[in-house]
Amino acid sequence: MTASPRWPKVQKGGIVAFQPPDPLPIVVAFQYNPDEVTRSIAARSASGGGRGDARRLNGPPDETLTFSVDIDAADQLEKPAQNGVTVATGLHPALAALEKLVYPAYSMVLANEVIALAGGAFILAENAPMAFLVWGAHRVLPVRLESLSVREEAFDQSLNPIRARADVTLKVLTYRDLSVLDPGYFVYLAALTQKQAMAAQETFGARSGLQALVP
Repeated sequence: MTASPRWPKVQKGGIVAFQPPDPLPIVVAFQYNPDEVTRSIAARSASGGGRGDARRLNGPPDETLTFSVDIDAADQLEKPAQNGVTVATGLHPALAALEKLVYPAYSMVLANEVIALAGGAFILAENAPMAFLVWGAHRVLPVRLESLSVREEAFDQSLNPIRARADVTLKVLTYRDLSVLDPGYFVYLAALTQKQAMAAQETFGARSGLQALVP
Protein backbone atom coordinates (compact mmCIF):
# COMPACT_ATOMS: atom_id res chain seq x y z
CA MET A 1 0.00 0.00 0.00
CA THR A 2 1.48 3.32 -1.07
CA ALA A 3 1.52 6.03 1.58
CA SER A 4 -0.20 9.25 0.63
CA PRO A 5 2.22 12.11 -0.12
CA ARG A 6 2.58 14.84 2.48
CA TRP A 7 2.56 18.39 1.17
CA PRO A 8 4.44 21.03 3.13
CA LYS A 9 2.23 23.37 5.11
CA VAL A 10 2.07 26.79 3.49
CA GLN A 11 2.89 29.64 5.83
CA LYS A 12 0.28 32.37 5.99
CA GLY A 13 1.21 35.95 5.23
CA GLY A 14 -0.32 38.93 6.96
CA ILE A 15 0.02 42.35 8.51
CA VAL A 16 0.62 42.98 12.20
CA ALA A 17 0.14 46.52 13.49
CA PHE A 18 0.47 48.29 16.83
CA GLN A 19 -1.40 51.45 17.71
CA PRO A 20 -0.44 52.91 21.12
CA PRO A 21 -2.02 53.49 23.56
CA ASP A 22 -4.27 50.58 22.53
CA PRO A 23 -2.68 47.48 24.13
CA LEU A 24 -3.90 44.87 21.62
CA PRO A 25 -2.24 44.55 18.19
CA ILE A 26 -4.15 44.61 14.93
CA VAL A 27 -3.59 41.24 13.26
CA VAL A 28 -4.64 40.78 9.64
CA ALA A 29 -3.81 37.18 8.74
CA PHE A 30 -4.48 36.44 5.07
CA GLN A 31 -7.14 33.77 4.72
CA TYR A 32 -5.69 33.00 1.29
CA ASN A 33 -2.20 34.16 0.38
CA PRO A 34 -2.17 36.50 -2.64
CA ASP A 35 -1.31 34.73 -5.88
CA GLU A 36 1.11 37.49 -6.82
CA VAL A 37 2.81 40.54 -5.33
CA THR A 38 3.93 43.48 -7.49
CA ARG A 39 6.98 45.32 -6.15
CA SER A 40 7.85 48.78 -7.46
CA ILE A 41 11.35 50.06 -6.61
CA ALA A 42 12.45 53.61 -7.49
CA ALA A 43 15.91 54.94 -6.72
CA ARG A 44 16.20 58.08 -4.60
CA SER A 45 18.65 60.04 -6.70
CA ALA A 46 20.65 62.77 -5.01
CA SER A 47 19.86 66.31 -6.10
CA GLY A 48 22.42 68.30 -8.02
CA GLY A 49 23.14 66.73 -11.35
CA GLY A 50 26.73 67.89 -11.63
CA ARG A 51 29.64 65.86 -12.92
CA GLY A 52 30.19 62.85 -10.69
CA ASP A 53 26.66 62.92 -9.26
CA ALA A 54 25.08 60.43 -11.68
CA ARG A 55 25.43 57.49 -9.30
CA ARG A 56 24.81 59.33 -6.04
CA LEU A 57 21.83 58.14 -4.00
CA ASN A 58 19.88 59.91 -1.31
CA GLY A 59 19.29 56.84 0.83
CA PRO A 60 17.50 53.57 0.08
CA PRO A 61 14.97 53.33 -2.77
CA ASP A 62 11.26 54.01 -2.51
CA GLU A 63 9.53 50.64 -2.56
CA THR A 64 5.84 49.85 -2.80
CA LEU A 65 4.11 46.48 -2.77
CA THR A 66 0.73 45.88 -4.39
CA PHE A 67 -1.39 42.74 -4.08
CA SER A 68 -4.97 41.53 -3.78
CA VAL A 69 -6.40 39.70 -0.77
CA ASP A 70 -9.42 37.41 -1.15
CA ILE A 71 -11.69 36.95 1.88
CA ASP A 72 -14.51 34.42 1.96
CA ALA A 73 -16.83 33.51 4.85
CA ALA A 74 -18.12 30.28 3.24
CA ASP A 75 -16.10 27.92 5.46
CA GLN A 76 -17.17 29.71 8.65
CA LEU A 77 -20.84 29.85 7.62
CA GLU A 78 -20.86 26.07 7.16
CA LYS A 79 -20.21 25.73 10.92
CA PRO A 80 -22.48 28.39 12.46
CA ALA A 81 -22.25 26.98 15.99
CA GLN A 82 -18.48 27.61 16.04
CA ASN A 83 -18.50 30.93 14.18
CA GLY A 84 -21.23 33.03 15.72
CA VAL A 85 -19.46 36.33 14.99
CA THR A 86 -19.20 35.58 11.28
CA VAL A 87 -22.82 34.45 11.13
CA ALA A 88 -23.94 37.71 12.77
CA THR A 89 -21.63 40.18 11.03
CA GLY A 90 -20.15 38.47 7.95
CA LEU A 91 -16.80 39.90 6.88
CA HIS A 92 -17.29 43.27 8.60
CA PRO A 93 -14.67 42.48 11.31
CA ALA A 94 -12.04 41.34 8.78
CA LEU A 95 -12.58 44.40 6.59
CA ALA A 96 -12.61 46.72 9.62
CA ALA A 97 -9.22 45.35 10.70
CA LEU A 98 -7.77 46.22 7.29
CA GLU A 99 -9.35 49.67 7.25
CA LYS A 100 -8.10 50.38 10.77
CA LEU A 101 -4.56 50.52 9.35
CA VAL A 102 -5.29 54.00 7.96
CA TYR A 103 -7.16 55.36 11.00
CA PRO A 104 -5.64 57.04 14.06
CA ALA A 105 -6.18 55.41 17.44
CA TYR A 106 -9.79 55.88 18.56
CA SER A 107 -8.66 56.86 22.04
CA MET A 108 -6.52 59.66 20.54
CA VAL A 109 -9.45 60.90 18.47
CA LEU A 110 -11.66 61.12 21.57
CA ALA A 111 -8.90 62.80 23.60
CA ASN A 112 -8.37 65.46 20.92
CA GLU A 113 -12.11 66.11 20.70
CA VAL A 114 -12.22 66.67 24.46
CA ILE A 115 -9.19 68.99 24.28
CA ALA A 116 -10.76 70.95 21.43
CA LEU A 117 -14.11 71.30 23.22
CA ALA A 118 -12.29 72.51 26.31
CA GLY A 119 -10.58 75.22 24.25
CA GLY A 120 -7.12 73.65 24.46
CA ALA A 121 -4.55 74.61 21.86
CA PHE A 122 -2.41 71.47 22.22
CA ILE A 123 -3.58 68.53 20.10
CA LEU A 124 -2.19 65.03 20.56
CA ALA A 125 -0.51 63.45 17.56
CA GLU A 126 -2.87 61.10 15.70
CA ASN A 127 -0.42 58.67 14.17
CA ALA A 128 -1.25 55.79 11.87
CA PRO A 129 -0.60 52.33 13.34
CA MET A 130 2.95 50.96 13.27
CA ALA A 131 2.47 48.14 10.75
CA PHE A 132 4.67 45.27 9.61
CA LEU A 133 4.15 43.08 6.55
CA VAL A 134 4.99 39.47 7.41
CA TRP A 135 5.59 37.58 4.17
CA GLY A 136 7.57 34.53 5.20
CA ALA A 137 10.67 34.35 7.38
CA HIS A 138 12.79 36.24 4.84
CA ARG A 139 10.53 39.28 4.39
CA VAL A 140 9.34 41.21 7.42
CA LEU A 141 9.09 44.92 6.61
CA PRO A 142 7.77 48.07 8.29
CA VAL A 143 5.06 49.44 6.02
CA ARG A 144 2.38 52.10 5.71
CA LEU A 145 -0.93 51.37 4.02
CA GLU A 146 -1.02 53.77 1.08
CA SER A 147 -4.31 52.73 -0.49
CA LEU A 148 -7.06 50.18 0.03
CA SER A 149 -9.78 49.33 -2.47
CA VAL A 150 -12.44 46.85 -1.34
CA ARG A 151 -14.84 45.10 -3.68
CA GLU A 152 -17.65 43.33 -1.80
CA GLU A 153 -18.85 40.54 -4.07
CA ALA A 154 -21.57 38.70 -2.13
CA PHE A 155 -23.88 39.37 0.82
CA ASP A 156 -25.99 37.38 3.25
CA GLN A 157 -29.69 37.97 3.99
CA SER A 158 -28.78 40.78 6.41
CA LEU A 159 -26.60 42.49 3.74
CA ASN A 160 -23.39 41.60 5.55
CA PRO A 161 -20.55 41.02 3.04
CA ILE A 162 -19.56 37.35 2.89
CA ARG A 163 -17.10 37.47 -0.02
CA ALA A 164 -14.73 40.32 -0.82
CA ARG A 165 -11.49 41.24 -2.52
CA ALA A 166 -9.19 43.94 -1.15
CA ASP A 167 -6.57 45.58 -3.37
CA VAL A 168 -3.75 46.76 -1.11
CA THR A 169 -0.82 49.09 -1.74
CA LEU A 170 1.89 49.27 0.93
CA LYS A 171 4.85 51.64 1.13
CA VAL A 172 7.97 50.21 2.74
CA LEU A 173 9.26 52.54 5.45
CA THR A 174 13.05 52.80 5.59
CA TYR A 175 15.56 54.09 8.12
CA ARG A 176 15.24 57.48 6.41
CA ASP A 177 11.51 57.55 7.14
CA LEU A 178 11.57 56.35 10.75
CA SER A 179 12.96 57.64 14.00
CA VAL A 180 15.78 55.65 15.57
CA LEU A 181 13.41 55.15 18.52
CA ASP A 182 10.82 53.47 16.29
CA PRO A 183 10.97 49.63 16.36
CA GLY A 184 10.37 49.69 12.60
CA TYR A 185 13.79 51.36 12.18
CA PHE A 186 15.56 48.23 13.39
CA VAL A 187 13.19 45.89 11.58
CA TYR A 188 14.09 47.61 8.31
CA LEU A 189 17.84 47.44 9.08
CA ALA A 190 17.45 43.71 9.81
CA ALA A 191 15.68 43.23 6.46
CA LEU A 192 18.40 45.23 4.70
CA THR A 193 21.11 43.09 6.34
CA GLN A 194 19.33 39.94 5.21
CA LYS A 195 19.06 41.30 1.67
CA GLN A 196 22.80 41.97 1.60
CA ALA A 197 23.50 38.42 2.77
CA MET A 198 21.22 36.94 0.09
CA ALA A 199 22.84 39.07 -2.61
CA ALA A 200 26.25 37.83 -1.49
CA GLN A 201 25.09 34.22 -1.79
CA GLU A 202 23.91 34.84 -5.36
CA THR A 203 27.24 36.51 -6.19
CA PHE A 204 29.13 33.42 -5.10
CA GLY A 205 26.80 31.19 -7.07
CA ALA A 206 27.15 33.29 -10.22
CA ARG A 207 30.91 32.89 -10.66
CA SER A 208 30.47 30.23 -13.33
CA GLY A 209 28.09 32.57 -15.16
CA LEU A 210 30.63 35.40 -14.97
CA GLN A 211 33.24 33.17 -16.53
CA ALA A 212 30.83 32.43 -19.37
CA LEU A 213 30.47 36.17 -20.05
CA VAL A 214 34.21 36.75 -20.28
CA PRO A 215 35.54 35.88 -23.76
